[in-house]
Amino acid sequence: MRRHLSAYAASAAVSACLALLLAPGATAADTTAALVAADNPYERGPAPTQSSIEALRGPYAVAETSVSSLAVTGFGGGTIYYPTSTADGTFGAVAISPGFTATQSSIAWLGPRLASQGFVVFTIDTNSTLDQPDSRGRQLLAALDYLTQRSVVRGRVDASRLGVMGHSMGGGGTLEAAKSRPSLKAAVPLTGWNTDKTWPEISTPTLVIGADGDTVAPVASHSEPFYENLPSSLDKAYLELNGATHFTPNTSNTTIAKYSLSWLKRFIDDDTRYEQFLCPLPRPSLTIEEYRGSCPLGS
Repeated sequence: MRRHLSAYAASAAVSACLALLLAPGATAADTTAALVAADNPYERGPAPTQSSIEALRGPYAVAETSVSSLAVTGFGGGTIYYPTSTADGTFGAVAISPGFTATQSSIAWLGPRLASQGFVVFTIDTNSTLDQPDSRGRQLLAALDYLTQRSVVRGRVDASRLGVMGHSMGGGGTLEAAKSRPSLKAAVPLTGWNTDKTWPEISTPTLVIGADGDTVAPVASHSEPFYENLPSSLDKAYLELNGATHFTPNTSNTTIAKYSLSWLKRFIDDDTRYEQFLCPLPRPSLTIEEYRGSCPLGS
């Protein structure tokens, strides 16, 4: 649900605006701009456009660091992608799990793509490539704990603004993680697989992405029931990719990237500038078979 400024932040915002009003040459437009900025303290990057959310790279330069499985507990290591600039303060973060029999390389394309838009992204390996969704959910949470508490980039991460993503059994693990940790701000399962079809406990805004040609985790028995059995009061959406398979999330895909990015921005960063890409609901197209969702968001 929509965040509100703390009393301290609100006081600081008022003080800043009063200072601006008293400054020589200050205009009403200056004060309005200051108020807008103060009301959205987590905004990162310029105002988004259709082309910017579809771009292979966003406005931030990105660096990466490898995390050895020998240096961590609870998951199998991975790669952290992060904006090199610290001028904008800390960033929200997302951990991403691969699917059954897969390694982090299968979802690595999401790392720099999302990080360049203003997130710290941790693509992980699991303890075993055969780990089931419940285990992958625990491992996503262990990865976030490592990222915020022990990693070399922990000072760049806002530990109160975290999300999870995952492919296949990693998508099922994404739902498990959101169930276990309600403080997560966003969840995006990608062609997810899980034997559990009902998720009434989840309170994390969730974007479920399925594929019309998925024969491994068919949408009729996985993604659609996941979406339908999330609470009706939840901010949620269902995107079914057109002309896609179970493994479409394993290669660079603009439709997955643009809607995942918009969802993460809207709920991890509380950045309402991205709601325009989610509401009104996107219409079927060459890449979208179907889109369902709750609009307006954050109400």
